[in-house]
Amino acid sequence: MVPPTPAVPHGKRPTLADVAARAGVSTALVSIVMRDAKGAGAATRERVLQAAQEIGYRPDTRARLLRSHRSHLLGVQFGLQHPFHSDLLEGVYAVAEPAGYQIALSAVAAGRGEQRATDTLLADRCEALILLGPQAPAARLAELAAQLPVVSVARRLRGSAPGVEVVRTADDEGARQAVDHLVALGHRDIAHIDGGRAPGAADRRRGYRTAMSRHGLADRVRVLPGGLTEEDGAAGARALLDAAPRPTAVLAFNDRSATGVLDTLLRARVPVPDEISVIGFDDSHLARLAHINLTTVGQDIPRLAELAVGRAIARLEGERIPDGEAVVAPRLVIRGTTAEPA
Repeated sequence: MVPPTPAVPHGKRPTLADVAARAGVSTALVSIVMRDAKGAGAATRERVLQAAQEIGYRPDTRARLLRSHRSHLLGVQFGLQHPFHSDLLEGVYAVAEPAGYQIALSAVAAGRGEQRATDTLLADRCEALILLGPQAPAARLAELAAQLPVVSVARRLRGSAPGVEVVRTADDEGARQAVDHLVALGHRDIAHIDGGRAPGAADRRRGYRTAMSRHGLADRVRVLPGGLTEEDGAAGARALLDAAPRPTAVLAFNDRSATGVLDTLLRARVPVPDEISVIGFDDSHLARLAHINLTTVGQDIPRLAELAVGRAIARLEGERIPDGEAVVAPRLVIRGTTAEPA
């Protein structure tokens, strides 16, 4: 079948007038059909929609919303290199779109800081901001919250950023679950490669120390400096390989760090979990890859997304929000990188 001849010049975005000309009706009638309003018969509606499809017309929903003085646009800042953020974004879309809100994304990358990311979202006329793991000073977050609703996800703020809604996982509890699991397997020499100044790192570090003390292992606490990336995990693993004695288990700050640990141990021909057990944190899609099969502390991504979007929309709609942080319980996900010590 030969495709129909385009009704508009190549490269030009089709308009309502182009659809009207193609369907042989008025522009006003095309507008009625596109808004799914009353006033068009079934046959006419079908003809208009067919014409729109033939010339590639797509309604400009943002323009329509702006004419109503509402953008219904939620801006989301995320880390480009973080698998956990990618998983969260999927959850954000799943909650926002059925509620009638669109999502504008702005990434934080090596050459693009948080200031630029949020400024871009503000320029896009977003009605609220959802910030995934923000590392900006609390004063900056409070400054943003004075302009529009702001939801911080995966970072404890301790009341230092008034007006900012906080949705996070109980990171300390997640670290305790990891240590409890390793101790139950028989491990006693358990090290922690921490996350430095990353959001959640202090809570996970505290949870690790608390659990070790509760099991009578305070004298065996070993915290190595780390960070968010595979390189940070690899550096921590190299330090542990040089230690005497070596630990029999490692809790990494996140799944990316744990992947760096696994790679370093593999290169050093140290079998996991036979000689060293490894636990990550997040249960990102990275942890679920078959060749990684990482035991990890899972964050409830659908619940975090539901709470983050729900609080942003509630602020916009003037609905009541429960006081305080929204804290979501983690869960241990046992896979193939933990076992009894040799």
